[in-house]
Amino acid sequence: MDLHQFIYGAYPYLAGTIFLLGSLLRFEREQYTWKSDSSQLLSKKYMRLASNWFHVGIIMIFFGHLGGMLTPESWFHAMGVSDLTHQYVAIYAGLVFGTMCLIGATILLLRRLLNRRVRAVSRFMDIFILAWLLTTLCLGLSTIPTSWHHAQQGDPSVMLALASWVKSVATLSVDPSLIRGVDTIYKVHLFFGMTVFLLFPFTRLVHIWSVPLSYITRAYQVVRVKQVAAR
Repeated sequence: MDLHQFIYGAYPYLAGTIFLLGSLLRFEREQYTWKSDSSQLLSKKYMRLASNWFHVGIIMIFFGHLGGMLTPESWFHAMGVSDLTHQYVAIYAGLVFGTMCLIGATILLLRRLLNRRVRAVSRFMDIFILAWLLTTLCLGLSTIPTSWHHAQQGDPSVMLALASWVKSVATLSVDPSLIRGVDTIYKVHLFFGMTVFLLFPFTRLVHIWSVPLSYITRAYQVVRVKQVAAR
C-alpha cells in the first residue's frame, strides 16, 4: 500500500473511528471536561465578533461541504443546477463563509496567544486545534484560485472527482484512485480536514455533540424585576 492509498483509503476510517469511539470514551470517562471552556468572563474584547464570525463561518462551511459533496449530481440536475453552476456556487460560498471563519479564527487564536489572562487558562490543545483549524481553512481558501481556473475552462471534473471520492468513503466502498490525479492542494486540504476529526475527541470541540437544539423550541423565560420602594 503506497502513501496515497493509505491517506485516502485507510486514513478516513481511522480518523472516523477515533472520532466516534474517542468522543464516546471522553463522555464516559471525563464528563467534567465535556465543555467549551468559554473564556469570555476573562476578556470580552473582540470576543463577540470573533466567536460569531467563526461559528457562523465554520457551520456553513461544514454543511456546505456535507450537502455539496454527498448530494447526488442527479438531484442538482433535476433542480436545473448544472455541474458548472454547482462549482461556481461552491466557490462563492466558500469565499464568503471561509473569509468570515478566517477572520474569527485569527482573532480567537491571537486572543489565546496574546491576552495574558486568557493564555493562563488555555491548554495546549486549545491553541493547537485553533491553529490546525486555521491552517485547514487557509488551505481550503487556497483551492479557490484553482477551482476558479477550472470553472473558467468549463471543467468541473475535479469537483466531481472529489465528490465521488467522498461518496465512496461514506458508502464504505472507498476508492483512492478517484482523486489520484487531482491537484495537490486539494489532497493536502483533505488530509488536514480528516485530521480535524481525528483530533476532535481530545479538544474542546466535543461540546458540539451537546449543541442545545431544544433552545429553538423552548418557551420564553419570564423575568421578574424586583421593585424597590422609594423612601
